[in-house]
Amino acid sequence: MKKKRSMINNSFLKYSAYVISLGGFLFGYDTGVINGALAFMSKPRELNLTPGLQGVVSSSLILGACLGALGCGNIADRFGRKRTLRWIAALFTISTFFCAISMNFAFMAVFRFILGLAVGAASSLSPMYLAEISPEKVRTINVNKNAIFIVLGQLAAFCVNAILGNIWGSWGPIWRVMIVSASVPAIILWINSFHIGGSPHWLLLKKRFKHARSLFSKLGFSKEVSADFENNSRKSSNKQEILAWKKIFKTPSLIYLLISGIIIALIQQFSGVNTVMYYGTILLEKVGMGQGGSLYANVLIGLVSVIASIFGTRLIAKYDHHRMLLIGLSGNITFLALLAFVMHLNFFNQTITSLLVLILLTLFLASHQGIVSPVTWLIMSEMFPTIVKARFMSIATATTWITNFLISLVFPLLVAGLGVAMSFLIFAISNGVSVLLSIFVINKREIHKAYQKNDFLTKNAN
Repeated sequence: MKKKRSMINNSFLKYSAYVISLGGFLFGYDTGVINGALAFMSKPRELNLTPGLQGVVSSSLILGACLGALGCGNIADRFGRKRTLRWIAALFTISTFFCAISMNFAFMAVFRFILGLAVGAASSLSPMYLAEISPEKVRTINVNKNAIFIVLGQLAAFCVNAILGNIWGSWGPIWRVMIVSASVPAIILWINSFHIGGSPHWLLLKKRFKHARSLFSKLGFSKEVSADFENNSRKSSNKQEILAWKKIFKTPSLIYLLISGIIIALIQQFSGVNTVMYYGTILLEKVGMGQGGSLYANVLIGLVSVIASIFGTRLIAKYDHHRMLLIGLSGNITFLALLAFVMHLNFFNQTITSLLVLILLTLFLASHQGIVSPVTWLIMSEMFPTIVKARFMSIATATTWITNFLISLVFPLLVAGLGVAMSFLIFAISNGVSVLLSIFVINKREIHKAYQKNDFLTKNAN
């Protein structure tokens, strides 16, 4: 108990974990801020966006995020996790500023795409980085910090949008202030990234054993575990250098892990959660809420998501991850189906319908943000062996963004063609498909066996 307590109270580890989690905060803020800003920038006197152009503006960030996630692994392997995080913070700051001064649709789409490179890189790097700096007993807690910070970032964006939109909503360019506000946490991340610890596992991969040993100690790893990691790294140093993609594709256990990671990434996005994150204000306006009411409703949704995330991550730390995933997906199906039912049948008057829609949207997001999202990020951050972790994590994360891009691009057109109720019913069905994938494709024992077989750092360090 003393050892666990000392690791949890390790101030350097805590500081590093919170700073790295700011990458998740920026991920949440930049994906959430468009929710309120989109309605203002779409006005005729501003960027005059049609539903189709709204989809492009939202999805351009996601397309960039896909490429950012794909490229992040190679950069993090070559230059290190700490330096990569610093570059991500700088890219966040610069691209946010240019988005805020966009004078037309094309300019906005281009710089939202560049901003997406930073978002995707952060979404891939942060959970992996947190897993690598954390001793086993606090690894789940620290990786879950990133999931909590994502919804905190979304809540912060919703609050800023609501305050600015309701106080200065009559001023057309207010959306520029909403967007530029994201540069504040980006600058904070950049400044603090100089003072955190790097990844001791990356140092072992680079054969910088003395530095890795010192960092393991500083982060709270026991001397025995640190020594085991180092010994296994020395024995496997040649294997590390030659494990190219050609060799990976000849290793069935690694192929299985990669495919499983891609499926878990797909499951996270099949829920349709980001349609609410990006288009929540517009959706709530469609069911009868005014502009101000919709902005404040998003704050309520974000607040519930944060509370659900905090309690959900505690449950995930105590119980089987696979079982928690199934519980979360079942909640998604239930609330989305009820949402479609309420909106399609229209049994109630406008006030009651709006209230029920808000409650069901909130419950859906609580289920997804509290359980499904953190548990999928946690599984992905832990399932890949060290020698391929950065590359496999990049591919899995890129999969979430590719799926996200496609869904966000077509969602406005889907709503325009089929209506909001039918769109949510489709997502309820897609969550059902995710349940089937979780039961019949994802095998927890096989994943663990494949991990142990290929990770030289854990063979004798458990």
